[in-house]
Amino acid sequence: MNNKIKYYFLSVFLVIGCNGQLFGKAPAFVKALEGSPIPVKSPATAPEEWLLAHVDVETTGLVPGYHEMIDIGIVMTDLEGRELDRLFLRIMPDHPERAAPGAVAVNAFSVELWKERGFVSTREAVEQMIRFHKRVAGEKNVLFVAYNAWFDISFVDHLFRNSGKTWRELYHYFILDLPSMAWSLGVRDLFGSEMAEKLAIDPETSDSLKHTGITGAESNVNVYRALLKRFGELNEN
Repeated sequence: MNNKIKYYFLSVFLVIGCNGQLFGKAPAFVKALEGSPIPVKSPATAPEEWLLAHVDVETTGLVPGYHEMIDIGIVMTDLEGRELDRLFLRIMPDHPERAAPGAVAVNAFSVELWKERGFVSTREAVEQMIRFHKRVAGEKNVLFVAYNAWFDISFVDHLFRNSGKTWRELYHYFILDLPSMAWSLGVRDLFGSEMAEKLAIDPETSDSLKHTGITGAESNVNVYRALLKRFGELNEN
């Protein structure tokens, strides 16, 4: 058996192992999404029909699907960045033994500390997020906003799919990335502390015992507001 054939069978094995089936029946939520109507009014023409969910997650490492979320903060705002409500959940991962030292140095995760501070299961986290969004957003469309958004949405995706659900039940398929927004305005710093200095806002705490998803979500809102202000100032000149 040559290497290409070996690689093919290994790939098939990994697909089956990760998804449970290769060409099986689509989950119910996939059919529901395929049949759901696409919003015809954009945020530009109907801003009152849209909200923003500023999201930040803390994790046990950098690899979605292997590492897991250990907390999430969500600050819901209108398109001008005015806060409507917020949610913070501390989550006990299914595999705490996979926590990477680098992640722990940032968020201070440990099973003992999470038991002390209180936590929910991964499934309960999904249910609470759904209830929060239904209560706050109702029938409005919600855009997911994050700092380095691919990272956060990837972990949210795995959290939801492990519960047989999808993040698309809550958020529009377009997501907004704050560093990309800043880049287009001439602010090309990638790290939060450097961007905060450039935008003249307070940086997020670097204390691992205080650094959580909700402090990150609050910081994201501050960055978003500062970018709106910068955009307005550039338009005035």
